[in-house]
Amino acid sequence: MSGKLEGKIAVVTGGTTGIGLATAARFAAEGARVYVTGRRQSELDAAVAVIGERATGVRADSSKLDDLDRLFARIDAEQGRVDVLFVNAGGGSLLPLGAITEAQYEDTFGRNVRGVLFTVQKALPLLGDGASVILTSSTTSVKGTAAFSVYSASKAAVRNFVRSWILDVKGRGIRVNAISPGPIDTPGLRELAGTPEAAQGLLDYLASQVPLGRVGTPDEIGKAAVFLASDDASFVNGVELFVDGGAAQV
Repeated sequence: MSGKLEGKIAVVTGGTTGIGLATAARFAAEGARVYVTGRRQSELDAAVAVIGERATGVRADSSKLDDLDRLFARIDAEQGRVDVLFVNAGGGSLLPLGAITEAQYEDTFGRNVRGVLFTVQKALPLLGDGASVILTSSTTSVKGTAAFSVYSASKAAVRNFVRSWILDVKGRGIRVNAISPGPIDTPGLRELAGTPEAAQGLLDYLASQVPLGRVGTPDEIGKAAVFLASDDASFVNGVELFVDGGAAQV
């Protein structure tokens, strides 16, 4: 690795699996000290073991403000700053219009909108000149997807957070950008399908919709996140970086 994040303090929320885990591992490999959050202690411990000695696990649910307070109080006490904030915690479920429930709405927006908002807001006092904030959006925010409207709408909100927040922090030297993954082979995506057979069928279908002819890997998102986190992207601000094999571009 090239040490692009050497000496930086990074936070990855939802870092125990899939995109979050791959990105945290990339950050650590590039020299960052990485704080990883997750809701389940066993998964958090396993993630820290994978990432290595540069990782610290903090059990936290990003939709719970008390958990966020504990997270950033600990980082403040141990490091005094945050240089890279990758707000990745979130999720969603499939329900078509007519079957959408209040519980599904509250869960999805609680994680993808409320959680994102307050993660960044509570980290703000620790973010200094040159800090990079990266939000995980999705290609679903700009494309129609059957039975996925609640999730898609929540990710559209994330995109506008980026556009609005760069104005709110204007003059502070903080960059805020979004990554919008296309279909990525993650445990979360496979779980949406249900059975292993259905999951493979879903991945095959999604690959057929991608101009590159395949789905992506979590590590490919991690490499894009390293770029946005590093000084290589020092004049990149307010963008939505599609890492989707061209799926949302045609």
